[in-house]
Amino acid sequence: MPAKVKRVRRKRKERSGHHFAQLTRPLHLALISGGIVILVVLCLIFFGSARRIYNEWREERLLRQAGALLREQKFDEASRVAQQALQLDPNSLPAFYILAEAAEKQNQSDSLPAFYTLAETAEKQNRDAAIAWRAQIARLRHHDLDSQLNLASVALRFGQLDAARRALADVAPADREKAAYHVVAGWLARAEGNIPEQERQFAAAVEQEPHNDLYQFNLAVLQIRSPDAEQSSNARATLDRLVKVTEFRAGALRALLTDAIQRSDFDRAERLAQDLQMSEQVRFSDYLLCLEFYRKLDEKKFYALFAKVKPVAARNQTDVALLMDWLNANGLAAEVLKWMDKLPSSVTIHPPPAIAVAEAFADLKNWSRLKRWTRTGSWGNAEYLRLAYQAYASKQSRQSAAEAEFVSLWQSAEKSAYDQHDRETDLARLATKWNLSVEAERLWLRLTKYPPSRREALDNLFRIYRSSNDLKRLLDVAGQIHRNAPDDVIAKATYARLIMLLEPNTAEGQQLAKEAYDQLPYDTACAVTYAFSLYEQGRTTEGIEVLKQLSWEQLHDPHAAAFVAVLLLDENQVDTAKEYIEAAENGHLDVEEKRLLDDARAKLSSVTPSPSPSLSPKPMDTPGSPSTPSATPTAASSPSPSPTLTPSPIP
Repeated sequence: MPAKVKRVRRKRKERSGHHFAQLTRPLHLALISGGIVILVVLCLIFFGSARRIYNEWREERLLRQAGALLREQKFDEASRVAQQALQLDPNSLPAFYILAEAAEKQNQSDSLPAFYTLAETAEKQNRDAAIAWRAQIARLRHHDLDSQLNLASVALRFGQLDAARRALADVAPADREKAAYHVVAGWLARAEGNIPEQERQFAAAVEQEPHNDLYQFNLAVLQIRSPDAEQSSNARATLDRLVKVTEFRAGALRALLTDAIQRSDFDRAERLAQDLQMSEQVRFSDYLLCLEFYRKLDEKKFYALFAKVKPVAARNQTDVALLMDWLNANGLAAEVLKWMDKLPSSVTIHPPPAIAVAEAFADLKNWSRLKRWTRTGSWGNAEYLRLAYQAYASKQSRQSAAEAEFVSLWQSAEKSAYDQHDRETDLARLATKWNLSVEAERLWLRLTKYPPSRREALDNLFRIYRSSNDLKRLLDVAGQIHRNAPDDVIAKATYARLIMLLEPNTAEGQQLAKEAYDQLPYDTACAVTYAFSLYEQGRTTEGIEVLKQLSWEQLHDPHAAAFVAVLLLDENQVDTAKEYIEAAENGHLDVEEKRLLDDARAKLSSVTPSPSPSLSPKPMDTPGSPSTPSATPTAASSPSPSPTLTPSPIP
């Protein structure tokens, strides 16, 4: 083959190979790139899985460690480790449970007054944290009943009533008929001061689970104090049964002993007191309950037990203070000072015993020693109480510039307690006890904004405005009490009477009077209020029929008698009305009742007597309670046929 042809073929072959290489290079690059991408993805998947597996392993390890620390009661360390687990998984339920439990257990001393604790700020932080962690659990398990109820329970324990209400409001409607829901709702009602609602909720829990001993115990402890004889008897029988159940033995004995003391059943009380002291679950407060009983029963036995209790109390400051507080409350302040002299000063100069000693000096009116006791030293978190007792001692000393010193010291006490509701409540109670009405009113007004103290604050404000006859504010507070506890029947009747007295439009008062009467028809306050509302509507005849259901004693109660006289005069029963006017005059009446009585006297001269027979003077026993109206409206109505106000037989 010629050389020229070979060269041509070789060139063609080279050009063909080069062209093929040009055609296949992008494919090679694509394959290489794809392989690299796949390799990277596989690496990412591998390392991601490895990291996830490692994090899961580490989280599990941290949770086990936190759980062990929690069981060892190393709460701070358990919280720290659980928060490390939470950084790995922000929605870790086990971590939230550990954090919540650790925060709650760090507040085991919260049942004591705030001034008994030494780390108040830290405890408040722990309380807030406990609620926050429970809220996170409830968020993650929104439809879980237990999670919502646990949140509500913790909020109640730490006085956060608004948080408890929100938690219960988040419970699914289908779960609101369950017994556990009713129990927590009952404790919320108690915290709000609404005892009737608490009883209703506890009864609903028992109805849902009639064989649950805990629910029966809760209801029985409440109902044993009921004025209804059958209800209290049934509660007593339940507690007698639960005495034989180890879990409830001590609690049932306490309730039964308190009941026996109140009923003056001393033989039964003595047996119960002995059983309670022998119980394995006996607490120091139980000894105080037994002391209360023996003081009523036998002075010799009282002092014998008192001698045994003192060395038991001396083991820790809290029990020393509890016993001193009990002695002060029972008129034995002198015993506090005798015992104080025998105790080491290191026990008594610091709170809580120092506060009980100050109270003993105040009870005995030993102002000079009270001033010396509170003049120096520091009471730590209870410093506001030291200033308060010092202020009161200065005021009572009657020395020159005493008033100015009192004002300065009391202002310092309020400043120390400001915006700390437990402290402000302590000061308000002291101001009320010491008849410092201006200071008490100022503190109670602030405390109406704090749910746990609201009912107590409103009740005290009601008494303050009743004492000063400030009817406008009295009406306002009565309305707040009713709205705060709408199921409190007596509060409802009181508000109804004040509305009918002070408001031009009495429709709301008449409606509330009817509701209260429907709930407690034989209660004096409810029956008289409803009868008066009927009188205001021009239905005096019906009002007198309502009054006829009450007993002779109820009708002749001075407060009720003023109302009765008004209705009788409207029916021209002059002679019978005079009897009730006389009964009203023999008692201490509120200012509205005095005005009502004055109106009744003035009306006597313009009323023509009717021939109806007078009320029989013989007392009759009918169902009812000796509740007393606390406000009296006035009005006139058109005459109607004259009934006779004679108590009817028992239905």
